[in-house]
Amino acid sequence: MEKYFSKTHEWVQTDGEEAIVGITEFATSELGDITGIELPEEGTDVIAGDVIATVESVKASSEVFSPVSGTVSAVNHHVEDDSGIISRSPEKYGWLYKLDNIDDTELEDLMEEDEYEDYLTTLDS
Repeated sequence: MEKYFSKTHEWVQTDGEEAIVGITEFATSELGDITGIELPEEGTDVIAGDVIATVESVKASSEVFSPVSGTVSAVNHHVEDDSGIISRSPEKYGWLYKLDNIDDTELEDLMEEDEYEDYLTTLDS
């Protein structure tokens, strides 16, 4: 399984034509305590760059952009019931949704983990 990152702090982990998507630890630290989330509906077709979810926090409301195109095959209902999971474990249990039929050529536009870590060092905090 490969993991890729976007400049807008989403991650995508691929396994064949399926992908799991969430927001990065950096994004959760910038947002502060997460108080709610709006997830997409299963069966929704998305295009890379589309707003797919909204994360509410004590600091702000933030849009989540889909890093790749595909069809939403599942959403993580646990984060709807306890949005704090996203803050506690953003890149394991805090995933947001799964996509089927992804366009894996779009992964070339994303960063691998070491590239993302380098990118973070260029940001002003």
